[in-house]
Amino acid sequence: MTSSTPATPSRRLTVLHLVQPTSGGVARAVADLVRAHTEAGVRSLVACPPTGPLEREAAAAGAETLCWLAGPAPSPDLPWEAVFAARLARRARPALVHLHGAKAGLAGRLGLRGRYPTVFEPRGWSFDAAEGPAARLALAWERRAARWADRVLCVSERERRRGERAGVTARWAVIPPGVDPARYPAADSVTRRQARAALAAVHGLPQRAPLVVCVARLCRQKGQDLLLAAWPEVAARVPGARLALVGAGTPPPGAARTPGVLLAGHTDDTAPWYAAADLVVLPSRWEAMAMAPLEAMATGRPVVLTDVGGARECLPPGHAADCLVPPGDPAALAGALAGLLASPARRGVLARQAREHARTALGAARAAADRLRLYEDVLRSPGGVPRTRRRRALSAP
Repeated sequence: MTSSTPATPSRRLTVLHLVQPTSGGVARAVADLVRAHTEAGVRSLVACPPTGPLEREAAAAGAETLCWLAGPAPSPDLPWEAVFAARLARRARPALVHLHGAKAGLAGRLGLRGRYPTVFEPRGWSFDAAEGPAARLALAWERRAARWADRVLCVSERERRRGERAGVTARWAVIPPGVDPARYPAADSVTRRQARAALAAVHGLPQRAPLVVCVARLCRQKGQDLLLAAWPEVAARVPGARLALVGAGTPPPGAARTPGVLLAGHTDDTAPWYAAADLVVLPSRWEAMAMAPLEAMATGRPVVLTDVGGARECLPPGHAADCLVPPGDPAALAGALAGLLASPARRGVLARQAREHARTALGAARAAADRLRLYEDVLRSPGGVPRTRRRRALSAP
């Protein structure tokens, strides 16, 4: 799947997107997806909780929005969330249902159970996000529920292999996510100075200080605690360096007292932070393929990532040596950050290559076109959902 232009459906295709979470990278990816599909003539319906920016952004992108009340994690309300999802599907009569995120995959597959052609995009396996009995239960569920998805769509080959090794038997597809260059335009030196001035006015950041930015919710998965453990070494090697943690959540212990670290909190607009940064970092413990590095690269910023999930796959060729470090290794993380902060020329080369790579190999239009082709492949496939149900779905308005 390589075309960068969405295919025009032979008849108007109705797709129901069931989405949880409603903020962060998944929400931005869904909004970009429905925008491209609307332009291609697809009727997109986005069912999501009325929290976070997704409902607003999906409507602005041309989707019809539906209220689906669902929490971010499994809870005693799960049966009602599943029933509600099934009711929405009956009313919408979609040709295909696309489930985004582990929670939507849980409630959606439980409620629909193969009654509609279904694509499940986990964006990170539920059993990796849990521990102990909860992880075992999540794994058992993923193994069983795979039969209720015509395709399990992974955003990286490594995510697919992780599911396969865990015993998930599925009809697989792998399509990387995409980033919209209009949302994250390339930031030249003038844009950088303007972004620095604006952030300095609000947060007191020195305009000329070397700046590392981490955009992610504050949680164990994203590894901000590892970044804070690495930061004293970076600060010692690069005097005056600053680290900005941008995202909602509970900061790691001691974060507020670490010299040179700014807790910027949540923002709906991360583009100014990418523009202001010299370097963007994401030290995750696990991922499928995070959106923040793609957004940073589209802006023209080099990224330092831990070698988890699709991190290696999202980087431009030749960047791994400078930009990829082992997970859970603060010393290696400090070395990569300090080395690039001290090498403006190398950063400039990596930045130009990153920007070109994000806009070609990882563009939103390309990702949307490939997903649309996947939908059409699912609807033409003789396997999975019974043919009688497929004919009914295809005849829906």
